[in-house]
Parts: sequence; structure tokens; C-alpha cells
Amino acid sequence: MTTLTITGFAGSFNAPSRSRALVEAAVDLATTRFGAAGHVFDLADLGPSLGHARHLGDLEPEALAHVTALIRADAMVVASPVHKGSYAGLFKHLFDLLDPDMLAGKPVLLAATGGGDRHALVIEHQLRPLLAFFEAQALATGVYVAQREFVGGQLVDDAARLRLVRAVNQFAPFLAPYTIPQPEAEPAPLLQAF
Repeated sequence: MTTLTITGFAGSFNAPSRSRALVEAAVDLATTRFGAAGHVFDLADLGPSLGHARHLGDLEPEALAHVTALIRADAMVVASPVHKGSYAGLFKHLFDLLDPDMLAGKPVLLAATGGGDRHALVIEHQLRPLLAFFEAQALATGVYVAQREFVGGQLVDDAARLRLVRAVNQFAPFLAPYTIPQPEAEPAPLLQAF
């Protein structure tokens, strides 16, 4: 039996990072819920080779290993801090390196963090169209979390945690075990029409 994998990518350089904390919380919930293996990385983990890369092959081996985990994952969690109403340029640059079919059909939980509520639509206006281009299956519930919902770098707001749980549960149709129909002992008789 193959283990499901859920990879989270946070488009942040900061450490600690609220975006990374949100991704880690989502991946932890999802791996527990679906018995999957998790992997989380952020822009800082990709190092300087990302900024110079024109193709995936230009990435340093460690950076390429993280991106490969994203491409091969059964499901993804993608989050970005909001910078001037959108995601950061290097966040987008990572997606620019991917072939359009690499994420096709892959379920993805979209999330974002920001200073206040005025950035909440970044999921609908920036992240959802980006992942739609790749034909990824964005979950219905996106999770935006404002700065006030974190304490000490951890998500503590009950309403935000409930939104996150609701979003993670939406992976179920994509990650539920497939059942293989059992063949009948004898073929069903054919009805004859006269």
C-alpha cells in the first residue's frame, strides 16, 4: 500500500513565519486525518538558486528536492503572506518554473496571512486563479488568517482553527481510499427483449 503524501509550501522568507505556521498546522491536521506523510517548506528553504533559475534543472539539489515533493504530492497546502495586495514575486517565480500539467487534478488547500482583514480576498483574486491555470483542484474553503489570530507565532484563534479544519476535511473526496469493485461470482443473466 502506498502512503499518501501532503506537501505544504509557504511563500515566506521570515523565520518565524505566520504563513509557515499556518501551513504546518494544515499539514499536521491533514496527515493525522488521512494517515499521510507530510512535508513542509518555504521560500527560505529554496535558497538563492530560485531567484536565478530559468528552469527546474537550475535549482540547487536541496531546492529541487522540495519542489519535487510538491509536484509528486497527493495533495498540497499552499499559503502566502500578503505583500501589497498579492503574493511575493519569488512565490510566483516558483510556479513559473513548473510545466502547466504538473499540478493538474491535484487537490490544494489555499491559505494566506496578512496584517488585517483588508487582504482576505487575496485567496480569491490571486491564489485561486494561479492554481486554476495549472488545473489544480482548489478546495472550496480558503483560509485567510490575520495577524491578531496568532500569538507567539502559533494560530490560536478558535474560529480560524475551525475554518482550517473545515478546509482540511474537504480533502476527503480526493484522499479517501479507493474501493475496488469485487467481481460477481457468476455473470448476471442478460435480459432478452422480444
